[in-house]
Amino acid sequence: MLPLATASIFADLALAGITREYPNAPGLVLNNPADLQAPRALHPAFYGCFDWHSAVHGHWMLARLLRFFPEMPQAAAIRSALAGDLSAANLRAEADYFAAPNRRSFERTYGWAWLLKLAEELSSWADPDAAAWSQNLHPLVDVIVAGYLDFLPKQTYPIRVGTHPNTAFGLAFALDYARACKNPELESLLIQRSRDYFLGDADAPAAWEPGGNDFFSPSLLEADLLTRVLPPTEFADWFHRFLPELPPSLLIPPTVSDRSDLQLVHLDGLSLSRAWCMKRIASALPSSDPVRKALAASAEQHTKEGLAHVASGHYGGEHWLASFAVYLLFG
Repeated sequence: MLPLATASIFADLALAGITREYPNAPGLVLNNPADLQAPRALHPAFYGCFDWHSAVHGHWMLARLLRFFPEMPQAAAIRSALAGDLSAANLRAEADYFAAPNRRSFERTYGWAWLLKLAEELSSWADPDAAAWSQNLHPLVDVIVAGYLDFLPKQTYPIRVGTHPNTAFGLAFALDYARACKNPELESLLIQRSRDYFLGDADAPAAWEPGGNDFFSPSLLEADLLTRVLPPTEFADWFHRFLPELPPSLLIPPTVSDRSDLQLVHLDGLSLSRAWCMKRIASALPSSDPVRKALAASAEQHTKEGLAHVASGHYGGEHWLASFAVYLLFG
Protein backbone atom coordinates (compact mmCIF):
# COMPACT_ATOMS: atom_id res chain seq x y z
CA MET A 1 0.00 0.00 0.00
CA LEU A 2 1.12 3.54 -0.66
CA PRO A 3 2.28 5.41 2.49
CA LEU A 4 0.62 8.76 3.07
CA ALA A 5 3.97 10.56 2.97
CA THR A 6 4.70 9.13 -0.48
CA ALA A 7 1.17 9.91 -1.66
CA SER A 8 1.76 13.52 -0.63
CA ILE A 9 4.97 13.71 -2.65
CA PHE A 10 3.17 12.33 -5.69
CA ALA A 11 0.29 14.77 -5.20
CA ASP A 12 2.68 17.72 -5.09
CA LEU A 13 4.25 16.60 -8.38
CA ALA A 14 0.88 16.36 -10.10
CA LEU A 15 -0.46 19.62 -8.67
CA ALA A 16 2.62 21.40 -9.97
CA GLY A 17 2.38 19.68 -13.34
CA ILE A 18 -1.29 20.13 -14.25
CA THR A 19 -0.96 23.92 -13.93
CA ARG A 20 2.40 24.18 -15.71
CA GLU A 21 1.69 25.19 -19.29
CA TYR A 22 5.27 25.18 -20.57
CA PRO A 23 7.27 23.35 -21.81
CA ASN A 24 4.55 21.75 -23.89
CA ALA A 25 4.36 19.20 -26.73
CA PRO A 26 0.84 19.74 -28.09
CA GLY A 27 0.78 17.10 -30.82
CA LEU A 28 -1.23 19.51 -32.93
CA VAL A 29 -2.14 19.27 -36.61
CA LEU A 30 -2.43 22.84 -37.91
CA ASN A 31 -5.45 23.28 -40.18
CA ASN A 32 -5.11 27.06 -40.44
CA PRO A 33 -3.36 29.99 -38.73
CA ALA A 34 -6.10 30.19 -36.10
CA ASP A 35 -4.92 26.85 -34.72
CA LEU A 36 -1.72 28.52 -33.49
CA GLN A 37 -2.89 29.07 -29.94
CA ALA A 38 -1.43 28.58 -26.49
CA PRO A 39 -1.96 25.14 -24.92
CA ARG A 40 -4.42 26.50 -22.36
CA ALA A 41 -6.58 28.02 -25.08
CA LEU A 42 -6.66 24.75 -26.99
CA HIS A 43 -7.10 22.52 -23.94
CA PRO A 44 -8.63 24.41 -21.00
CA ALA A 45 -8.84 21.25 -18.86
CA PHE A 46 -5.69 19.35 -19.88
CA TYR A 47 -3.10 21.94 -20.84
CA GLY A 48 -0.35 21.17 -18.31
CA CYS A 49 2.07 18.32 -17.61
CA PHE A 50 3.95 18.78 -20.92
CA ASP A 51 1.29 17.01 -23.03
CA TRP A 52 -2.42 16.23 -23.09
CA HIS A 53 -2.23 12.60 -22.06
CA SER A 54 0.04 13.32 -19.09
CA ALA A 55 -2.37 16.02 -17.93
CA VAL A 56 -5.21 13.51 -18.16
CA HIS A 57 -3.48 10.86 -16.11
CA GLY A 58 -2.25 13.51 -13.69
CA HIS A 59 -5.91 14.35 -13.03
CA TRP A 60 -6.72 10.65 -12.68
CA MET A 61 -3.95 10.26 -10.13
CA LEU A 62 -5.11 13.25 -8.09
CA ALA A 63 -8.66 11.93 -8.05
CA ARG A 64 -7.40 8.50 -7.00
CA LEU A 65 -5.26 9.93 -4.21
CA LEU A 66 -8.03 12.19 -2.92
CA ARG A 67 -10.45 9.27 -2.91
CA PHE A 68 -8.19 7.00 -0.90
CA PHE A 69 -6.36 9.61 1.20
CA PRO A 70 -9.05 12.18 2.08
CA GLU A 71 -6.95 13.25 5.05
CA MET A 72 -3.84 14.10 3.03
CA PRO A 73 -2.50 17.67 3.47
CA GLN A 74 -3.11 18.44 -0.20
CA ALA A 75 -6.78 17.40 -0.12
CA ALA A 76 -8.23 20.91 -0.38
CA ALA A 77 -5.78 21.89 -3.12
CA ILE A 78 -6.58 18.75 -5.09
CA ARG A 79 -10.32 19.29 -4.82
CA SER A 80 -9.93 22.91 -5.90
CA ALA A 81 -7.73 21.99 -8.86
CA LEU A 82 -10.09 19.28 -10.07
CA ALA A 83 -13.10 21.56 -9.69
CA GLY A 84 -11.39 24.28 -11.71
CA ASP A 85 -10.18 22.07 -14.53
CA LEU A 86 -13.07 19.62 -14.79
CA SER A 87 -15.76 22.24 -15.31
CA ALA A 88 -18.56 21.65 -17.79
CA ALA A 89 -17.32 24.44 -20.05
CA ASN A 90 -13.73 23.21 -20.07
CA LEU A 91 -14.67 19.64 -20.85
CA ARG A 92 -17.13 20.68 -23.55
CA ALA A 93 -14.25 22.55 -25.19
CA GLU A 94 -12.06 19.46 -24.91
CA ALA A 95 -14.75 17.38 -26.60
CA ASP A 96 -15.23 19.96 -29.35
CA TYR A 97 -11.49 19.90 -30.07
CA PHE A 98 -11.82 16.43 -31.61
CA ALA A 99 -14.44 17.61 -34.11
CA ALA A 100 -12.03 19.72 -36.17
CA PRO A 101 -10.52 18.26 -39.36
CA ASN A 102 -7.50 15.97 -38.99
CA ARG A 103 -8.02 15.36 -35.28
CA ARG A 104 -9.67 11.94 -35.26
CA SER A 105 -6.32 10.36 -34.40
CA PHE A 106 -5.38 12.86 -31.69
CA GLU A 107 -4.08 10.88 -28.69
CA ARG A 108 -5.26 7.58 -30.18
CA THR A 109 -5.29 5.39 -28.18
CA TYR A 110 -2.98 6.22 -25.25
CA GLY A 111 -4.66 9.46 -24.25
CA TRP A 112 -8.05 7.94 -25.00
CA ALA A 113 -7.34 5.08 -22.60
CA TRP A 114 -6.30 7.37 -19.77
CA LEU A 115 -9.36 9.56 -20.31
CA LEU A 116 -11.57 6.50 -19.85
CA LYS A 117 -9.56 5.55 -16.75
CA LEU A 118 -10.35 9.01 -15.35
CA ALA A 119 -14.03 8.54 -16.23
CA GLU A 120 -14.04 5.12 -14.56
CA GLU A 121 -12.51 6.59 -11.42
CA LEU A 122 -14.98 9.44 -11.11
CA SER A 123 -18.03 7.33 -11.87
CA SER A 124 -17.16 4.77 -9.16
CA TRP A 125 -16.42 7.30 -6.41
CA ALA A 126 -19.26 8.08 -4.01
CA ASP A 127 -18.46 11.77 -3.62
CA PRO A 128 -20.72 14.71 -4.59
CA ASP A 129 -17.92 16.60 -6.32
CA ALA A 130 -16.80 13.49 -8.18
CA ALA A 131 -20.37 12.93 -9.37
CA ALA A 132 -20.45 16.47 -10.78
CA TRP A 133 -17.05 16.07 -12.46
CA SER A 134 -18.16 12.74 -13.89
CA GLN A 135 -21.25 14.37 -15.35
CA ASN A 136 -19.14 17.17 -16.83
CA LEU A 137 -16.84 14.58 -18.42
CA HIS A 138 -19.65 12.85 -20.34
CA PRO A 139 -19.31 14.82 -23.62
CA LEU A 140 -15.62 13.99 -23.85
CA VAL A 141 -16.20 10.37 -22.84
CA ASP A 142 -18.80 10.10 -25.58
CA VAL A 143 -16.27 11.36 -28.12
CA ILE A 144 -13.63 8.87 -26.97
CA VAL A 145 -16.01 5.91 -26.88
CA ALA A 146 -17.25 6.81 -30.36
CA GLY A 147 -13.62 6.98 -31.45
CA TYR A 148 -12.99 3.41 -30.30
CA LEU A 149 -16.18 2.13 -31.91
CA ASP A 150 -15.30 3.80 -35.18
CA PHE A 151 -11.59 3.02 -35.29
CA LEU A 152 -11.16 -0.51 -34.01
CA PRO A 153 -13.13 -2.19 -36.82
CA LYS A 154 -10.80 -0.39 -39.25
CA GLN A 155 -7.54 -1.18 -37.47
CA THR A 156 -6.44 -4.30 -39.28
CA TYR A 157 -3.16 -4.78 -37.41
CA PRO A 158 -2.22 -4.04 -33.79
CA ILE A 159 0.59 -1.63 -32.99
CA ARG A 160 3.25 -3.47 -30.99
CA VAL A 161 5.55 -0.77 -29.66
CA GLY A 162 6.75 0.25 -26.21
CA THR A 163 5.39 3.77 -26.43
CA HIS A 164 2.08 5.64 -26.69
CA PRO A 165 0.40 3.99 -29.70
CA ASN A 166 0.58 0.48 -28.21
CA THR A 167 -2.72 -1.20 -29.04
CA ALA A 168 -2.80 -3.62 -26.10
CA PHE A 169 -2.62 -0.79 -23.58
CA GLY A 170 -5.37 1.16 -25.31
CA LEU A 171 -7.61 -1.91 -25.26
CA ALA A 172 -6.89 -2.87 -21.64
CA PHE A 173 -7.86 0.41 -20.00
CA ALA A 174 -10.84 0.82 -22.31
CA LEU A 175 -12.03 -2.66 -21.34
CA ASP A 176 -11.75 -1.76 -17.66
CA TYR A 177 -13.93 1.27 -18.34
CA ALA A 178 -16.48 -0.62 -20.44
CA ARG A 179 -16.99 -3.18 -17.70
CA ALA A 180 -17.05 -0.73 -14.80
CA CYS A 181 -19.38 1.69 -16.58
CA LYS A 182 -21.51 -1.02 -18.21
CA ASN A 183 -21.04 -0.35 -21.91
CA PRO A 184 -21.67 -3.79 -23.46
CA GLU A 185 -21.22 -2.59 -27.05
CA LEU A 186 -17.73 -1.27 -26.32
CA GLU A 187 -16.85 -4.28 -24.16
CA SER A 188 -17.84 -6.74 -26.86
CA LEU A 189 -15.81 -4.96 -29.53
CA LEU A 190 -12.73 -4.70 -27.29
CA ILE A 191 -12.85 -8.40 -26.43
CA GLN A 192 -13.28 -9.40 -30.06
CA ARG A 193 -10.44 -7.20 -31.29
CA SER A 194 -8.17 -8.41 -28.47
CA ARG A 195 -8.76 -11.97 -29.64
CA ASP A 196 -8.36 -11.02 -33.29
CA TYR A 197 -5.07 -9.26 -32.73
CA PHE A 198 -3.35 -11.44 -30.17
CA LEU A 199 -4.85 -14.90 -29.65
CA GLY A 200 -2.71 -16.51 -32.35
CA ASP A 201 0.58 -15.04 -31.12
CA ALA A 202 3.40 -17.40 -30.15
CA ASP A 203 7.14 -17.17 -29.46
CA ALA A 204 7.15 -13.42 -28.86
CA PRO A 205 10.59 -11.84 -29.46
CA ALA A 206 10.76 -10.53 -25.90
CA ALA A 207 14.57 -10.81 -25.90
CA TRP A 208 14.57 -7.76 -28.17
CA GLU A 209 13.15 -5.68 -25.34
CA PRO A 210 13.60 -3.04 -24.16
CA GLY A 211 13.78 -0.46 -26.89
CA GLY A 212 15.72 2.69 -26.17
CA ASN A 213 12.72 4.87 -25.29
CA ASP A 214 10.20 2.26 -24.11
CA PHE A 215 7.91 2.91 -21.19
CA PHE A 216 5.89 -0.22 -21.97
CA SER A 217 6.86 -3.81 -22.62
CA PRO A 218 5.00 -4.86 -25.78
CA SER A 219 5.03 -8.53 -24.77
CA LEU A 220 3.96 -8.01 -21.16
CA LEU A 221 1.26 -5.51 -22.10
CA GLU A 222 -0.23 -8.01 -24.52
CA ALA A 223 -0.32 -10.65 -21.79
CA ASP A 224 -1.69 -8.11 -19.31
CA LEU A 225 -4.57 -7.42 -21.71
CA LEU A 226 -5.36 -11.08 -22.24
CA THR A 227 -5.67 -11.71 -18.50
CA ARG A 228 -8.78 -9.54 -18.87
CA VAL A 229 -10.07 -11.45 -21.90
CA LEU A 230 -9.34 -15.16 -21.43
CA PRO A 231 -10.48 -17.59 -18.72
CA PRO A 232 -7.57 -18.64 -16.44
CA THR A 233 -6.92 -22.05 -18.02
CA GLU A 234 -7.04 -20.67 -21.53
CA PHE A 235 -4.82 -17.76 -20.51
CA ALA A 236 -2.15 -20.04 -19.00
CA ASP A 237 -2.03 -22.17 -22.15
CA TRP A 238 -1.82 -19.09 -24.36
CA PHE A 239 0.84 -17.44 -22.19
CA HIS A 240 3.21 -20.39 -22.36
CA ARG A 241 2.90 -20.49 -26.13
CA PHE A 242 3.40 -16.74 -26.30
CA LEU A 243 6.39 -16.60 -23.92
CA PRO A 244 7.80 -20.12 -23.64
CA GLU A 245 10.86 -18.58 -21.96
CA LEU A 246 11.38 -15.38 -20.01
CA PRO A 247 14.57 -13.76 -21.32
CA PRO A 248 16.86 -12.00 -18.80
CA SER A 249 16.34 -8.68 -20.57
CA LEU A 250 12.66 -8.85 -19.66
CA LEU A 251 13.26 -9.67 -15.99
CA ILE A 252 16.02 -7.16 -15.17
CA PRO A 253 15.04 -3.50 -14.62
CA PRO A 254 16.27 -1.26 -17.44
CA THR A 255 19.23 1.09 -17.10
CA VAL A 256 18.48 4.81 -17.31
CA SER A 257 21.59 6.75 -18.22
CA ASP A 258 20.19 10.32 -18.21
CA ARG A 259 16.98 11.28 -16.42
CA SER A 260 17.10 14.79 -17.86
CA ASP A 261 16.54 13.33 -21.35
CA LEU A 262 12.85 13.27 -22.25
CA GLN A 263 13.14 9.97 -24.13
CA LEU A 264 15.66 8.07 -22.01
CA VAL A 265 13.65 8.72 -18.84
CA HIS A 266 10.83 6.69 -20.41
CA LEU A 267 12.73 3.67 -19.13
CA ASP A 268 11.85 4.58 -15.54
CA GLY A 269 8.23 4.25 -16.59
CA LEU A 270 9.06 0.88 -18.10
CA SER A 271 10.13 -0.38 -14.68
CA LEU A 272 6.76 0.65 -13.25
CA SER A 273 4.59 -0.65 -16.09
CA ARG A 274 6.48 -3.92 -16.30
CA ALA A 275 5.86 -4.38 -12.58
CA TRP A 276 2.09 -3.91 -12.86
CA CYS A 277 1.94 -6.26 -15.84
CA MET A 278 4.03 -8.92 -14.10
CA LYS A 279 1.88 -8.79 -11.00
CA ARG A 280 -1.33 -9.19 -12.96
CA ILE A 281 0.06 -11.97 -15.15
CA ALA A 282 1.46 -13.85 -12.15
CA SER A 283 -1.89 -13.68 -10.35
CA ALA A 284 -3.60 -15.12 -13.45
CA LEU A 285 -1.31 -18.18 -13.62
CA PRO A 286 -1.79 -21.32 -11.52
CA SER A 287 -0.15 -21.18 -8.10
CA SER A 288 2.04 -24.15 -9.06
CA ASP A 289 3.39 -22.49 -12.20
CA PRO A 290 7.13 -21.70 -11.73
CA VAL A 291 6.79 -18.69 -14.04
CA ARG A 292 4.49 -17.12 -11.47
CA LYS A 293 7.30 -17.00 -8.90
CA ALA A 294 9.79 -15.60 -11.41
CA LEU A 295 7.40 -12.83 -12.45
CA ALA A 296 6.55 -11.94 -8.86
CA ALA A 297 10.23 -11.65 -7.93
CA SER A 298 10.99 -9.54 -10.98
CA ALA A 299 7.99 -7.33 -10.27
CA GLU A 300 9.44 -6.56 -6.84
CA GLN A 301 12.77 -5.57 -8.41
CA HIS A 302 11.09 -3.37 -10.99
CA THR A 303 8.85 -1.75 -8.39
CA LYS A 304 11.79 -0.87 -6.17
CA GLU A 305 13.78 0.56 -9.08
CA GLY A 306 10.87 2.49 -10.56
CA LEU A 307 9.68 4.05 -7.30
CA ALA A 308 13.19 5.22 -6.46
CA HIS A 309 13.19 7.66 -9.38
CA VAL A 310 9.66 9.10 -9.56
CA ALA A 311 10.83 12.32 -7.92
CA SER A 312 14.18 12.74 -9.66
CA GLY A 313 14.32 16.51 -9.88
CA HIS A 314 13.88 16.39 -13.67
CA TYR A 315 10.54 17.51 -15.11
CA GLY A 316 10.85 15.08 -18.02
CA GLY A 317 9.99 12.25 -15.63
CA GLU A 318 8.29 14.10 -12.82
CA HIS A 319 5.37 15.26 -14.98
CA TRP A 320 4.10 11.69 -15.45
CA LEU A 321 5.91 8.95 -13.52
CA ALA A 322 3.87 9.36 -10.33
CA SER A 323 0.72 8.35 -12.23
CA PHE A 324 2.39 5.10 -13.25
CA ALA A 325 3.51 4.55 -9.66
CA VAL A 326 0.01 5.09 -8.28
CA TYR A 327 -1.52 2.75 -10.84
CA LEU A 328 1.09 0.11 -9.96
CA LEU A 329 0.50 0.41 -6.22
CA PHE A 330 -3.27 0.60 -6.19
CA GLY A 331 -4.64 1.00 -9.67
